[in-house]
Amino acid sequence: MKAKHVLLSLLTILLAGGCRERTPPPPLPPVLISGVLNRMTELMVHDVTNPPLAARFFAYACLAGYEITAEQDSSSPSMYGVLNDYPLIQRPDTINGYAYTLAAVTAMLETAGKLQPSGHLLKTYEQQLLDSCRKAGYPEEVVQASLAYAVFISRKILAYAKADGYNKLSNLPRYAPEHSAGAWYPTPPAYISAVEPEFRHVRPFTLDSPQQFKPVPPVPYSAAKNSAFYQHYLLNNYREDGSDSIHREIAGFWDCNPFAVEDEGHLSVGLKKISPGAHWIGIAGIACARSGQSFASTMRINTLVAVGLTDSFIACWDEKYRSNRIRPETAIRDLIDTKWKPLLQTPPFPEYLSGHSCISATAATILTASLGDHFSFRDTVEMKYGLVPRVFPSFQDAAVEAGMSRFYGGIHFMDAIDNGRAQGLAVGNWVLKATQHTK
Repeated sequence: MKAKHVLLSLLTILLAGGCRERTPPPPLPPVLISGVLNRMTELMVHDVTNPPLAARFFAYACLAGYEITAEQDSSSPSMYGVLNDYPLIQRPDTINGYAYTLAAVTAMLETAGKLQPSGHLLKTYEQQLLDSCRKAGYPEEVVQASLAYAVFISRKILAYAKADGYNKLSNLPRYAPEHSAGAWYPTPPAYISAVEPEFRHVRPFTLDSPQQFKPVPPVPYSAAKNSAFYQHYLLNNYREDGSDSIHREIAGFWDCNPFAVEDEGHLSVGLKKISPGAHWIGIAGIACARSGQSFASTMRINTLVAVGLTDSFIACWDEKYRSNRIRPETAIRDLIDTKWKPLLQTPPFPEYLSGHSCISATAATILTASLGDHFSFRDTVEMKYGLVPRVFPSFQDAAVEAGMSRFYGGIHFMDAIDNGRAQGLAVGNWVLKATQHTK
């Protein structure tokens, strides 16, 4: 609540400053873009939104804001002809006199409000935003025109989202885990069913197909003690017991497991944690603010990151449910130590590839291309969840650490981390190539 009032006060001051001389109100500050994305993250925590779906929500909300910004900024043209099946959107002649930054932020809220399960809760923030603009001097006709354009664009983007196939996934045959050696199986403490086993069927934004950057197969599972799997992977995870304080800190910092639960007697209580994609959206917001990006540039960078995150999840999830590899927790309990527990709770989906490694490499590649190779930043994204900030000399340094956190946490084998990073880099570079006209 405090952050909300600070943001609205900032908006009022900025706008009022531009109205004293009866000049048109200035554009809204870029920080409002991150404000919307942060509120989306809060709802995702509330709704326990799974990681791939969270990225999808971010992408469509950002595209709604971007489409309006693209009309005003020549360096950010429309995604028509760039993203797969993206529609040609033309503003109706009946909508004029809007403020594009207000329309863009409102379009993000309108889109997220319809996509997210608890999206109706964003209506209060949207109304506060519109009222603040009125109090700061925006003429009522400008506010109404901005809202009308936001609703128009949001409907177009929501139609685009509906056509990506996600709403048809529930019609596919129900996924059932295999009872075979080396196959993934739900893990304690909650034994949650497989998450998004059909996400590969969602239309990607830029990829030709989910298999475009198909990785090499994982090291074959084997219970033989002289096998490569047992000697170089299983034992390495077993020996990484989390006793190193730095490793524990890194693992906890990048946990980002919205499915984590804590046993309290006969109950399992969900812990409040954001998704990996939400963490990188937060990093994008920190970086844009620190580098003083304009409204249009902030919108573009966040949109590219969100699009990249979604495509990276699609590619990663395609491999997860193809290789269907066992998690370290299950394998170690079966073959070495029946009481072994990883430092972090194991997420509810197959092991190979490491999703964190994939999407972190993708996001870091896009942010590096946008803001530079040696962009240092202080990651404060999860301070509100009790995590101490960490400082990174570059986005790729952060991405490498994010990947390694999965080994330190005991939930991934090293080939899933190494090959996940390779796939993530490939996806990130592809997204940049596909959208190079937006630079």
